[in-house]
Amino acid sequence: MSVTFSEAESRRLVAEHGVAVSSFVTGESTAAILAAMAADESLRYPVVAKLCGRRIAHKSERGLVRLGIDDQQSLRTHCDDLLAAAEPGDGDVELLVTSMARGNRELIAGLHNDPQFGLVVMLGVGGVFAEVFQDVTFRLAPITETEAEEMIGDLSAQALLGEFRGEPALHRQGLIDLLLALCEVGAAHREVASVDLNPLILVDGRPLAVDALVEVTQ
Repeated sequence: MSVTFSEAESRRLVAEHGVAVSSFVTGESTAAILAAMAADESLRYPVVAKLCGRRIAHKSERGLVRLGIDDQQSLRTHCDDLLAAAEPGDGDVELLVTSMARGNRELIAGLHNDPQFGLVVMLGVGGVFAEVFQDVTFRLAPITETEAEEMIGDLSAQALLGEFRGEPALHRQGLIDLLLALCEVGAAHREVASVDLNPLILVDGRPLAVDALVEVTQ
């Protein structure tokens, strides 16, 4: 039997092992979110608000993600709307508000516990380029720093990793560290069946996870 963690739970788990995630707060009510925002100096508008829970798998398709929220009153309205959109089948839900990352390039990374091979770590090109390039590479976990560097080199879309549309080149050590941190998640939590970091946005060249999904076996 498998259980999928909520986005908030997934973010906390991967962050504990060094995966860089966008700053975020959670709360079960609009008032709790506004209080958490006021107390967290790392969060600045614009922000993204989401409704998340273990039974909510497709937030975007249901309109449960609100982008580009610029002020407190707009945040209050969106949070109220998101809570009102919860359905009985969603079970326990909470609000998640995160900083809105700015970057023109997206990657994807993850772990998968293959029945035959064990844990496999993945890196690929994401966003609007994903379907065009289908550019993905895999290694058996855990990997070394050298293998993480090789994974980056395996990607065909190397031009995306250099200076791009006025943004700096990929901070390769930052991505290496993230891939190694992913492997640490799998090593520390043998129950992990999969981890998806999608997307990883390159912000000033550094990979930042703005969504995370962890599945575990019980």
